[in-house]
Amino acid sequence: MPRFSPLIRLIAVAVTAHVALGAARVTTALYALSLHASEFTVGTLISLFAVFPMLLAVPMGRVIDRKGVRMPMMTGCLLASAGVILAASVGGLMVLYASAILIGTGFMAIFISAQHAVGALSAPDQRAANFSKLSLGFSISAFTGPLVAGFMIDHIGHAAAYWFCGAFTLAAFVFAASGALRNIVPQTAAHTARKGSPLELLRDPELRGVYVVGILLAAAWDLFTFVTPIRGSQLGFSASTIGMILATFSAATFTVRLAMPRIVQRYREWQILTGALSAAALCYTLFPFMQQPWSMALTAAALGLALGTGQPNVLALLHEGAPAGRSAEAIGIRATIGNASAVTLPLAFGAAGATLGQFAVFWGLGLIIATGIPLAARRALRHLKAPS
Repeated sequence: MPRFSPLIRLIAVAVTAHVALGAARVTTALYALSLHASEFTVGTLISLFAVFPMLLAVPMGRVIDRKGVRMPMMTGCLLASAGVILAASVGGLMVLYASAILIGTGFMAIFISAQHAVGALSAPDQRAANFSKLSLGFSISAFTGPLVAGFMIDHIGHAAAYWFCGAFTLAAFVFAASGALRNIVPQTAAHTARKGSPLELLRDPELRGVYVVGILLAAAWDLFTFVTPIRGSQLGFSASTIGMILATFSAATFTVRLAMPRIVQRYREWQILTGALSAAALCYTLFPFMQQPWSMALTAAALGLALGTGQPNVLALLHEGAPAGRSAEAIGIRATIGNASAVTLPLAFGAAGATLGQFAVFWGLGLIIATGIPLAARRALRHLKAPS
């Protein structure tokens, strides 16, 4: 078996698990709709993917700062495996609630571990490039999961799609259990983790700005995976067509992340984030007018190009601003805030879609995203004026 670097092994765990998460989210939404669940019920199910991650992300970050990444990753893989196997073997609407909780909580542990370790193992001048590699992997997995799940649902059924997810969560466990990850000693392990309240990190103006913009971009991403299956079902699209639209979005994120090394040579992080917020707000304004698969796919591609730039630059800024020994905790705070929005926004927009219609859903989200543009633009202008 070839000897891969710890960085590649970390990315392999995260990406393999993310295939399962992307497939499980779209499978859960479409399975619930096939059981005649309301939009509000679907929103509740999608929110449950984020409930326990919202509550546990900061404690998990502190554990990772002290103990390392291998055991949290292995535990996360087992929790996610339990969730998808439960949905595949038992089925039914009530089971989906427990399944969503297990899958979301498991992936949270994997996600925070991977982001922390990639940043901590990277030299400052390589950090953005290595985060781009991780993000490229997530783009591949986000493309693969929904696409394969859609075709499997159409031709084999929802249970088969869940078993597909289970195969990938177990594969992620095998990667995480490898001896190479046991020997990883991130740079922050050389420092004693500083004690203090998470509020100290939130009070830092630089970190607070990164959190705000990062959460808006994450909400734009998460809500896209929530509203697209609902919108596609309303328009009569098949599961395969919906999966292809979601895959088009992911392919666009991959394309822009592939170009990220050249983009960061020309533009600074806050400039890129300002453009991402502006383009995302515009895409959500246009989405309700797209009623054919090809037009929805084109808009999804444009949204993917915008949002694909967000994660690498947000993570680079976050690691740059986090105190020594608290980078995983800082990532945990970002995950907590992001999951809080992932809990509330599907519920809010599910209710809005049921009562006010899809235009209100898309335009409401576009307006929320647009609120971050002035903040990002001010940071971009300030950093341009600052000496390099």
